[in-house]
Amino acid sequence: MTANRPIYSIGAVAHMLDIPAATLRAWEERYGVVVPERGEGTHRLYTRDQVEQLRFVKGRIEGGLSAADAHRVLQDDLSAGRPAAGAAREDGDETRTLVLIAERDPYAADLADYLLRTEGYDVCIALDARRAQALFAERSPQVVIIDLLISGGAGFRLCREFSERRPAHLLAVSALQSADEALGAGASAFLGKPLEPLQLVSVVRDLLGTSALARPTRRPAVQC
Repeated sequence: MTANRPIYSIGAVAHMLDIPAATLRAWEERYGVVVPERGEGTHRLYTRDQVEQLRFVKGRIEGGLSAADAHRVLQDDLSAGRPAAGAAREDGDETRTLVLIAERDPYAADLADYLLRTEGYDVCIALDARRAQALFAERSPQVVIIDLLISGGAGFRLCREFSERRPAHLLAVSALQSADEALGAGASAFLGKPLEPLQLVSVVRDLLGTSALARPTRRPAVQC
């Protein structure tokens, strides 16, 4: 996978698309069309294109096709070089969601702060692990962006701690190839550094369910 492309856990994909993780695993095993890479820890590593493909399948099922037929249509489109669906579009109607940035580099933190505030988010910044823990407890952010190398590599510990303490969307970021380890520690998604501004905002929207990749309505979950 390309280092600076966002990577999502199966739990994050299930949340974004409102499809049970067990169904995603069943589709992978039965149809073999959307097959995420596996990290060394056997965690499924989904790309944004694969999330879009699964959204395409869900839409065809909701339109009346069986899961098998929906995957067959997807496979035909992929074989013919046709995209599964249009490019993702952003909704642009954000509420004041709080994002905690746990980042060791103050310049990177300031840039992310600027980008997210421009998109309508509230932001708080922690430049070390201890401050991140305090802000997480005090402010209850909906999204936490965690530099895995903060405070000498404490980002993995923060992922584990935050994922166990309270539901929150955790986006791990690093210049190292650490997607598998990050998802194993409880992160919802991984993004390589240096961060691309549009990708950072898009992944935050994905995790919150406000991008075109996420479910548009709260319909009953698709079953296999």
